[in-house]
Amino acid sequence: MQVLVSDTSVLVDLERGNLIQAAFRLPLEFAVPDVLYHRELKDFGGPQLVHLGLRIEELPPEGVLLAKSFRDRKPGLSVPDAFAAALAKTQGWALLAGDGLLRQLATEEVVECRGVLWLMDLMLEKAVVDAQTLLDGLSRIAKNPRCRLPKREIRVRLEQYGHLAKGD
Repeated sequence: MQVLVSDTSVLVDLERGNLIQAAFRLPLEFAVPDVLYHRELKDFGGPQLVHLGLRIEELPPEGVLLAKSFRDRKPGLSVPDAFAAALAKTQGWALLAGDGLLRQLATEEVVECRGVLWLMDLMLEKAVVDAQTLLDGLSRIAKNPRCRLPKREIRVRLEQYGHLAKGD
């Protein structure tokens, strides 16, 4: 089963869209580095995510050195994001990221990188939720003032999900 190493922003978007449980019904495994979990998730719904199946992974020493090198190269990258990139790179797993700098690093490091919109498309393809649920969820995500998803891609999907929900 494919493993996706998630950053916090994707999990936050899924929570905002009330789509977190649907994501964990996909034929995927989700993982985060232990540093990210303890700094950003443990006190903010982390136990529920673990209950749903979130894996918490510890980086070996060489992974920690790789994360440090990522931070040296990209000082704007947070420690949790550097650990997520290093975990994905060292394990050969895909990265699930919303942060632009993290996505840029993934490209430079030739690490497969996906985002929340890809996940939503997969939810539709695998029929883990219906189009109306995705339409409602993406609308909630898009209305949040902290939404950083590409507006054009949001419009395309809102239209697509809307047509599917109506049965067009």
